[in-house]
Amino acid sequence: MTSGQFPHVRVEGEPQERGRQYGEQARERMLRSRDAYEEVFDRYASWSWDKVTEEPMRYVPPIHAVRPKYLREMHGMAEGSGLRFEDVLALNVRSEVMFAAKARQALSRPVSGAGECTAFAALPERSGGHMLIGQNWDWLPHSFDTVAVLEARQIGRPAFVTVVEAGLLAKLGMNSAGVGLVTNAIVTDLDRGEPGIPYHVLLRSVLDSETVTDVLSGLQAGFRSSSANYLLASADGVALDVEAAPGDFSRLRVSGPEDGLLLHTNHLLQTQPGVTDVSLWAMPDSAVRLQRARPLLARAISRAQR
Repeated sequence: MTSGQFPHVRVEGEPQERGRQYGEQARERMLRSRDAYEEVFDRYASWSWDKVTEEPMRYVPPIHAVRPKYLREMHGMAEGSGLRFEDVLALNVRSEVMFAAKARQALSRPVSGAGECTAFAALPERSGGHMLIGQNWDWLPHSFDTVAVLEARQIGRPAFVTVVEAGLLAKLGMNSAGVGLVTNAIVTDLDRGEPGIPYHVLLRSVLDSETVTDVLSGLQAGFRSSSANYLLASADGVALDVEAAPGDFSRLRVSGPEDGLLLHTNHLLQTQPGVTDVSLWAMPDSAVRLQRARPLLARAISRAQR
């Protein structure tokens, strides 16, 4: 089944069974994703696919320490799609490879090119009684042929839906407990590819959370490998933005809405001692998008309320 132009994948059951169903239903797109990222890794890090699939194995112990069921799910995805487990794992730690390389590049010279994501939340008092959350997602062109809408029913955790590149555990989405997630890539000098909890594992942990408080606990469950921004909202009217640099709980900064709106693009808005943000070198349009987003969002909400 398709959802718009993207396949709608529905899975349920235990982790490995869900993964197997996901792999079977999205097999073609997972294979395309693997082939596309072979080229991407070569461009960003000058790594062959053999090197790519060796390096992510260093992330297995940190993942197992906090979310072992995700490893079982990835094994199922490999079984269902015909890929190797190492291939699926590599897709799920792609940010740790790509953005570590991008950070090194940005520290030596500016990078030109298109930006990525502009994310927002609007509180119910600004949006006619409903919490709104959303983002655009400007990513690599091959994603048109790899994105799927994944809907999962789990045992003992919230059901969730995520718009995701096939082969990843999660990206942006929402769950049946009323938690919504949008996200922005960030690049700092601490993005060195050190083994820890990968970005896409943390995105999935957000969608497994019952409350925003649970989300914050999950983001501090262990050493994070990557910088990222997590913009969160819940059905009960709470919205928070969490800027995270690689490291432990001391590398998180939390902020709330301003005049009922919460916005973020691809650079840090709060100072973190000992962290050098290189995002504006890597994604130089981020500051302009942030400045434009607030009046455009306010205007769109005003029109919708008429």
